[in-house]
Amino acid sequence: MRSSNPVFSRRGFSRDNGYAGFNAQQPQAGGPAVGTSPYTQGAGNPYATNPYAPADTQAPARGNVMTIDDVVARTAMTLGTVFVTAALAWFLLPVDEANIGKSYGIAIGAALVAFVFAMIQAFKRKASPALILLYAAFEGVFLGVISSAVSTYVSAGAVPQAVLGTMAVFAGVLIAYKRRWIRVNRRFYGFVMAAAVGFLLLMVVNLLFSAIGGGDGLGFRSGGLGILFGVIGVILGACFLALDFKQVEDGITYGAPREESWLAAFGLTMTLVWIYLEFLRLISILQGD
Repeated sequence: MRSSNPVFSRRGFSRDNGYAGFNAQQPQAGGPAVGTSPYTQGAGNPYATNPYAPADTQAPARGNVMTIDDVVARTAMTLGTVFVTAALAWFLLPVDEANIGKSYGIAIGAALVAFVFAMIQAFKRKASPALILLYAAFEGVFLGVISSAVSTYVSAGAVPQAVLGTMAVFAGVLIAYKRRWIRVNRRFYGFVMAAAVGFLLLMVVNLLFSAIGGGDGLGFRSGGLGILFGVIGVILGACFLALDFKQVEDGITYGAPREESWLAAFGLTMTLVWIYLEFLRLISILQGD
């Protein structure tokens, strides 16, 4: 199954490793026949033909498979890097009358650099811890400046509220996923992908209208429509988390190589950043002038 997260859908647990619960086109060694799904029958080990496995076994060595501890540790490192650089940016790049232009310029530059690192990693065949941590560092700079601006000009309590909201969504989706209240299947995946594509297209159109006509374009980023799209953005982020949890669970269950834990950390970090930014924007609309 492919996750909605571009890291997982481009590379990692589905493209090369044969576990394609929603995407199976060819039979895999030790896996199900064409058109069947590991959800409905014994699929064997989809990592049996893993290209990173030792040549003599064609499967990851017993001590070299991804575990939940690996995912937690790498995710903590990645999110920790985001937090540290965001805190440094908050204090070293204050958003005040004297420094607002400089701070915003650095934030935009950091966001562009983070995007480049993210795209390079997304198209790489293997996880690169250095690229992932560099992405996290520059993403943190962007988040630190934006958070400082919202705290200074909108509401001093907006940032803690956005952090708590993000944590609450993460915990809620994790509980719902573990209890199987959320069923991640073909229909769920298709719905989330269609909704995500539509959401992003509307945001791009709004940005174009904003650039041409000024203001907020079609109004998707302010007022009632802004609140509606902010809520939709948070819900989409929650759906991304469910897909990512499924992706990680499959990788652990079927013996993905340990290096895949870095991709899991990368993808989860990207999703949590999405949710935090949507919460920050939503709170800014609700509390802003």
